[in-house]
Amino acid sequence: MYAVVKTGGKEYRVSKGDLIRVEKLEGKAGDQVELKDVLMVSKEGEALVGTPLLANVVIKGEIVQEGKGKKVLTYKMKRRKNYRRFKGHRQTYTYLKVNDILLS
Repeated sequence: MYAVVKTGGKEYRVSKGDLIRVEKLEGKAGDQVELKDVLMVSKEGEALVGTPLLANVVIKGEIVQEGKGKKVLTYKMKRRKNYRRFKGHRQTYTYLKVNDILLS
């Protein structure tokens, strides 16, 4: 059994026991979270597809760890204008362990 869930503007294919890296979620390590934006569920070869979401499906998970990704550097320059900008950014993320996919 697997599901396709949407969080942080991205879609993830998850199964029970999976460890996924998603955009930062509210909470600390050890907290339980519920993801309700489920797009599709496949169970025993049978697929339930939402239009656009499934109303009766919830993904239960646990926050394992939070952190920051690698630094991404940006550089802007306009020649002959003495214009230069240099910025860095580190995106925050959350490791989420999927505990259960509940159909009701």
